[in-house]
Amino acid sequence: MKKNLIRTMAIALGLAIAAPASAQFNLGKAISAGKKAVQAATLTDAQMAAYVKESVDWMDANNPVTPDDDPYTIRLKKLTDGLNDVEGIPLNFKVYRVIDVNAFACADGSVRVFSSLMDIMSDDELLGIIGHEIGHVAKHHSKNAFRTELMTGALKDGIASTGGVAAALTDSQLGQLSESLINAKYSQKQEKEADDYGYQFLKSHGKNPWGMVQAFEKFQKMEAESGASSSYINKMFSSHPETKERIKRMTERCTKDGIARPAESK
Repeated sequence: MKKNLIRTMAIALGLAIAAPASAQFNLGKAISAGKKAVQAATLTDAQMAAYVKESVDWMDANNPVTPDDDPYTIRLKKLTDGLNDVEGIPLNFKVYRVIDVNAFACADGSVRVFSSLMDIMSDDELLGIIGHEIGHVAKHHSKNAFRTELMTGALKDGIASTGGVAAALTDSQLGQLSESLINAKYSQKQEKEADDYGYQFLKSHGKNPWGMVQAFEKFQKMEAESGASSSYINKMFSSHPETKERIKRMTERCTKDGIARPAESK
């Protein structure tokens, strides 16, 4: 991840983000992976689920998760109250205290929000982003992207399975998978599907879907004013014309549904 670029953007925006080097997102340790014998082609859903859990557990263990009594955790818990599951997949939320501006959701329903993103987003905007990321889980975009990365990345050397139990991944492979989870880029069709699902998900849970529009607008403004972009902006918006269309479409939907736009608070 482009930490220097993120720092430059943060300074340009006048954000007071201070974190030691150890609080930068850890994408992997330089440990040799070693080749293993091969049954990757027969990877089952159960094995993939085990790999997702292993990857999420690894990220939580290797990055600074804010404790229960931390203001970031308290805020996120309050915002996501009632967001218990999506399409039968249980949701769980944690904050990483890191300098990168990002958020992501995994196929198992794990949603991870970075503290620096929370610093610059209002409550409604943050919920808009979370709703969008949950949309990727509901539409199985996260699952399919993870499977692709397993087959072409971490498992390209072959991972053996015995009795249907997936072999453990090395730290370097888990780091590789972590990066793919965070920086996964989706097609414009998939982004549209996540927008639409996120909108309905937020609305059905009593949250204001205008926050999604406001978050998109804020990212556009950040990029225009600073002349830089974060990895999250890059993965969310593959082309500027499409971004404008997404904002327009979601704005029209909110207006048609008679939902009031919340006041800007940040």
